[in-house]
Amino acid sequence: MKPIRLLALGLLLAVAAPAAADPPVGLAAKVEELRKKAGAVGISIAIVEDGKTTLARGWGERRLGEPARVDSATLFQTGSTGKAMTAAALAILVDEGRIGWDDPVIQHMPWFRMYDPWVTREITIRDLLVHRSGLGLGQGDLMFVPRTNLTRKQTVERVAYLKPRTSFRSAYAYDNILYAVAGQLIEEVTGQSWEVFMRDRVLRAGGMKHATSDSADRFRNPNRSWPHARISGPLRGLGAQEALDERDELGRNGAPAGGLALSADDMAAWLGIQLAEGALPGGGRLFSAAQAREMWKPVVPLPVSAPPPAMAAAKTTYQAYALGWNVQDYRGARVVGHGGAVFGSITRVAILPDQNVAFAIMMNSEDGGLMQGLYHMLLDHYLDLPDNDWPTKWMSFSAERLERGRAALAQAQATPAKVGPSLDPARYAGRYRDPWYGDVVVASTPAGLTIDFTSTPRMAGRLRHWQYDSFLTEFDDKALEPAYVTFALDADGKVTGVTMKAANPIADFSWDYHDLDLKPVGDTK
Repeated sequence: MKPIRLLALGLLLAVAAPAAADPPVGLAAKVEELRKKAGAVGISIAIVEDGKTTLARGWGERRLGEPARVDSATLFQTGSTGKAMTAAALAILVDEGRIGWDDPVIQHMPWFRMYDPWVTREITIRDLLVHRSGLGLGQGDLMFVPRTNLTRKQTVERVAYLKPRTSFRSAYAYDNILYAVAGQLIEEVTGQSWEVFMRDRVLRAGGMKHATSDSADRFRNPNRSWPHARISGPLRGLGAQEALDERDELGRNGAPAGGLALSADDMAAWLGIQLAEGALPGGGRLFSAAQAREMWKPVVPLPVSAPPPAMAAAKTTYQAYALGWNVQDYRGARVVGHGGAVFGSITRVAILPDQNVAFAIMMNSEDGGLMQGLYHMLLDHYLDLPDNDWPTKWMSFSAERLERGRAALAQAQATPAKVGPSLDPARYAGRYRDPWYGDVVVASTPAGLTIDFTSTPRMAGRLRHWQYDSFLTEFDDKALEPAYVTFALDADGKVTGVTMKAANPIADFSWDYHDLDLKPVGDTK
């Protein structure tokens, strides 16, 4: 493996000595420059080359405005990059002969149900991990985004009410909910919760001494990053950085889809295991080489779209989903990786198997343009490609996207129809139920209508009339994406149902308001 040399970026490492734990000369300054330019709060990067950690360090603050700095042991929430670790937990059970990838889920969890009885019979453990179940993009995410009072088992039981968008195994659509099913399956097979099995058999067994699978354990560690986002502007992503409530995280029931927290040191250990096909540095294995290859094997092809003209060099010609991993090409090289995001934190993991190198970037803010820029910058370096000024290009693209979203939202807000509502506000009040989400309560108060998503703690606020029989949520928690709430009426003016959609045109897909089909179960006049 060539030594680190980012000549075009002024990043140089001496070539005489073996890989060292110190950062490359110039890299620290470049990352800090970009962090400040983007206004990101904290960054952590881990790099592994030829089985050695060549970088594990941090930049910036753990929490905005506080003196504690990010270091190699600082925990970051890593979102969906943890899907690969849930797959690894299952691989351990495959190695032990306790499950098989193509076992029907109901062989190990007889009470589990999908919406279609035939799919219930046929869906396998492999199917849980590869996004081909027929569910829509992010369908069911409101059961744990941004938090919940449902248990994992209750959540898995409600999967039976999620109506598919396509036929089984006919199309790719990214979901989180079936990773919650995978986590429950681990508990059914082992008698241990996903949190305990993940902690003992994957994280600690893999040398990840800081990593946590349970938010309570993360909260006990003072060296943790806080989530941040720009929520003071007209839409999420605009405005000043703000520290979010630490409780605003993926609900514990959805943790197998993205509830892990790791430090740069932990990420380096994980990346080393991946490059070594499951082998541990001190001897022994986390999982077999056969399972390592199985987890990287492409299963479901993904659609390929052309990037914006400025990013044409980043165009991929193929991409596919494996078991918790994306597999694709980048400028002629094979890349195995995954992105991850929970509210206020983002992560990107990349493995270049043929170059025997891997890296991970973690942030405790939602600065996706900077993340993409650093990711492509490092890919180009390890492929010995010339500087493409990726950070500038991606940060510009992100800013333009936010501006387009702001303009679209402003236009919609400026032109509502001055019609309605059809009923006296009190007649919209009642309890409405969707079988997969649960109850949403609309109440009439002297100050106007209020709304409460009862399965989601602290997801409540006022309803402001928008147009016709549609209202706009004004949540007490400003970190929540607002939604349009539309009441359907029959010929007698009685409410027959409620539908919703996100008000922000570029809202994250996990705000799946549009999947709700609420019917009245309480009094409506």
